[in-house]
Amino acid sequence: MAAMRRIAVSVQADAARIALLDGDVLREYALWNPEQPDGVGDIYTGRVSAKLSAMAGSFVELGEMAGFLPDSAGAAKLSEGDYICVQVTRAPQGGKGPRLAVTTEAPGDKPGLLRRGPGPLLELAARFPNLPIFIDDYALMATLRPTLEGRMTHQAKCFDAVLEDEIAGLAEMTAELGRGTKMHIAATAALTAIDIDAGSASAASGAKPQAQLALNERLVPEIVRQIVLRNLSGGILIDFAGMKPKARLKLTDPLTTALKTDPLKGRFLGFSNLGFAEILRPRIRPPLHEMLNQ
Repeated sequence: MAAMRRIAVSVQADAARIALLDGDVLREYALWNPEQPDGVGDIYTGRVSAKLSAMAGSFVELGEMAGFLPDSAGAAKLSEGDYICVQVTRAPQGGKGPRLAVTTEAPGDKPGLLRRGPGPLLELAARFPNLPIFIDDYALMATLRPTLEGRMTHQAKCFDAVLEDEIAGLAEMTAELGRGTKMHIAATAALTAIDIDAGSASAASGAKPQAQLALNERLVPEIVRQIVLRNLSGGILIDFAGMKPKARLKLTDPLTTALKTDPLKGRFLGFSNLGFAEILRPRIRPPLHEMLNQ
């Protein structure tokens, strides 16, 4: 079991905790409350309530709430009062309503929900159609049976003690990277800043430039893994330890390679004039620390 690549789901209170495991390595993690879905993927009949040229988009009435439809996602040719069919592409977060995109479906006769999106578990199952799914809750299995029949196995203890400890650590704004290093996370509404603290590893290397480069190169895959696990998104700035700004350019290839495994297809944009690595990840769901602190 330990070496198997699999999806494991453990129900705790009202939330399902979803883990993508590669052997003993946690690759992805998500929370899902079937009774309070985040709305991503939901399909609505909407009515354009306001055109906002300054914001390059329109507000769309969805029934009990309103969403924002960018011109680039289909709003450009619409007029106020038009009825359209839209899909939620980003969950409400940061005090803002959902982000929308126009679909090709015919709208209904009044604003409202047409059908729910799949949710993070079914999205993950669709991305990895050959992986087995282990679930510790019979009721959830019954709910999912129409879609995942034949892939689910009941397992009373899906998460072992080591995995539980790692998941508990995801609520913290500091992550251990190994080799005596840590990453400190500071999240704001505008961006997320990550400071890499080399600590004892830097002291052991004697702070030699080549040793610092080698250390940071080894850390890059784990830094990206922690970003993915915590669902840090939007603009992300990383301050690597013990390297002059010009030397940091040598981390371009490791960062680009590590981000190829990102399910959200995050992009490395380069280094700022101050030497910060700039990464851009789509904001689809709230970051994990926000969900855990709600």
